[in-house]
Amino acid sequence: MKIRIINKSRHPLPHYETIASAGMDLRASLTEARTLKPLERTIVGTGLFIELPVGIEAQVRPRSGLAAKKGITVLNAPGTVDADYRGEIGVILVNLSNENFTIQNGERIAQLVIAQHERAEWEEVEILSDTDRGEGGFGSTGTK
Repeated sequence: MKIRIINKSRHPLPHYETIASAGMDLRASLTEARTLKPLERTIVGTGLFIELPVGIEAQVRPRSGLAAKKGITVLNAPGTVDADYRGEIGVILVNLSNENFTIQNGERIAQLVIAQHERAEWEEVEILSDTDRGEGGFGSTGTK
């Protein structure tokens, strides 16, 4: 699949690191470093603008290494970039650590996964089919 992209950052285009990678790293596009205090959040621009085909979304997800090592993650993960959005891809980062974290220009801050999705049409009914699980939720399947 080819996706049209405008790159206003000074960084290389996102790319897959291995043949089996699902995501591509997104880099911060900043004019100066930005420091996040503990529990602070900010939107970080990437300098990337994309044109997705209808039926495709781009999901902005946390980078596991950044989360595990520094306590930095993406809020509303995965964030969705819709096919009709033409603005800059932004990443909502939050600092869940107890220490300040400085975001540097060009730093890998999130990953982007391209995914197909379906559009649903609701069919209103009075009753749903039975299953073994039934109405059990929020950890109910791990009790056996």
